[in-house]
Amino acid sequence: MEYDRLRPSQPGGSGLPQQQQQQQEYEEPMAKNKKRKLVCVSVIALAMIVVSAVCAGLLIGLRGGGADPVGTQIRRKPTQAISKTCSKTRFPSLCVNSLLEFPGSLTASEQDLVHISFNMTLQHFSKALYLTTSLFYVLMDTRVRSAYDDCLELLEDSVDALSRSLSSVIPSRDDDKKGGSNQDVMTWLSAALTNQDTCTEGFDGVSGAAKDQVAEKLKDLSELVSNCLSIFVASGGDDFAGVPIHNRRLLASYDGISGANVHEENFPKWLGRKERELLNTPVSAIQADIIVSKDGNGTVKTITEAIKKAPEHSPRRIIIYVRAGRYEEDNLKVGRKKINLMFIGDGKGQTVITGGKSVFDNMTTFHTAVFAASGAGFIAKDMTFENWAGPAKHQAVALRIGADHAVVYRCNIIGYQDTLYVHSNRQFYRECDIYGTVDFIFGNAAVVIQNCSIYARKPMPLQKNTITAQNRKDPNQNTGISVHACRILPTSDLAAVKGSFQTYLGRPWKLYSRAVFMLSYMSDHIHPRGWLEWNAGFALDTLYYGEYMNYGPGAAVGQRVRWPGYRVITSETEAGKFTVAQFIYGSSWLPSTGVAFSAGLQA
Repeated sequence: MEYDRLRPSQPGGSGLPQQQQQQQEYEEPMAKNKKRKLVCVSVIALAMIVVSAVCAGLLIGLRGGGADPVGTQIRRKPTQAISKTCSKTRFPSLCVNSLLEFPGSLTASEQDLVHISFNMTLQHFSKALYLTTSLFYVLMDTRVRSAYDDCLELLEDSVDALSRSLSSVIPSRDDDKKGGSNQDVMTWLSAALTNQDTCTEGFDGVSGAAKDQVAEKLKDLSELVSNCLSIFVASGGDDFAGVPIHNRRLLASYDGISGANVHEENFPKWLGRKERELLNTPVSAIQADIIVSKDGNGTVKTITEAIKKAPEHSPRRIIIYVRAGRYEEDNLKVGRKKINLMFIGDGKGQTVITGGKSVFDNMTTFHTAVFAASGAGFIAKDMTFENWAGPAKHQAVALRIGADHAVVYRCNIIGYQDTLYVHSNRQFYRECDIYGTVDFIFGNAAVVIQNCSIYARKPMPLQKNTITAQNRKDPNQNTGISVHACRILPTSDLAAVKGSFQTYLGRPWKLYSRAVFMLSYMSDHIHPRGWLEWNAGFALDTLYYGEYMNYGPGAAVGQRVRWPGYRVITSETEAGKFTVAQFIYGSSWLPSTGVAFSAGLQA
């Protein structure tokens, strides 16, 4: 553990057994590397604070505004533009106070305030990252250290997401330089809000000075990014009232992929021709950049080495071929800078990435993932991700993805509670087998799971199976879980005792939880009520749960719940909003990956 290395040695020697001394000697270079990284992160975060303030001044200059008149900042009375802008947010008092503190706000128009809100939010996140890194050497126990490490990673990701969002909304005379579309910006802001929730929730159930210090440095961040999202949506960033997601024409693509009409009905456009070919090409014919082989006949022996060897910010697809074998390695993670990585295995059950971490190891759920990816453009094909911790260990993640434009194709994802963590951003799963018990597909991504088999397993005594636990916290987030043309099945051990265990389609983790099941087969292990409460009446009138033309013995809707937020969808137009084309705008990015998909309702 990191803090063990900071304890002073005993007088007269190291005070450590020989084995511990050797371990310390081994870990010290790692600590130095991490310290160097933290210094770099702190410097970058500090620079971002300065840059965002400069951008605010440049923005007012672009709009023709001048500096605040003398004395107006002392007065600190909101202008009509500020009052009107903040009235559209969920936290108006914080909105007014935070905007008043930002340079140029008192002379800004409503349109200027949209951009200033991005600047201001980015500045607060950058400052929080800078201050939080300063706590690295504070003494923390294992559980708190796990939550703290999560926060550092998530804050870095949020600063990056907010920076890209800001570059997309700053006025530019050259549309080609625009960083992303309206839908991109909403995705990145939604992800930043989810990141902050995950960070703060990691400290649930713990106490102490370290937790209090982190909480103080993260104060108001969730509310600030929520306000930023509200202001952007209200400005015409997107119409998100009622049933979400209208099919708007994208202004530009974040990754530069053109919107060419390539097999539009069969392939989303976000995956280019090369990736489409790769996903349909036998592995023997693929020229891999890195080959992982346990027997030493590849480029490297471990997946850890392969990830390390892959370049950062690669403009082209980097292919990592993982040969058949069982790979159990700690902390497998494709970080934010490792973009456009494609992992190809020898098939389900042949290439197996496995591990057994759980919350019983005194770590956060976020930290338990056997494999995690946050680098944009992540693809996995023909492999298995498995967490073998078992049902008694409770939360134990097999695969966690927070990468934007992520694709998981023909993979097994196996666990019990919290198997698949669809954490954030846009994701697509096709022809996968997903196994679990409690909340085993959970998170706050905008995700479509298509043509997959979803297996409920036999849980522990007195437990109920819940397939989804979606945690959309804010009504403006463009997130949710869409299960389309799948098979909802029991494993053989559950089928034999299905009368003793109840299985539900989902339960609301957060206030605006959203999940739909469409055109899917449901076996008779699904409880007639369909859905389960999280806690009494929590979120029952604010959630959005829908079912559309499902079939099979478990699909009958006559005895379903009567919650205000639940609906049997009868409109093809409404159901269409949760397809690949409209819910994750997959027609703009999926074609380049090469994975087959259905853009509309017909699978």
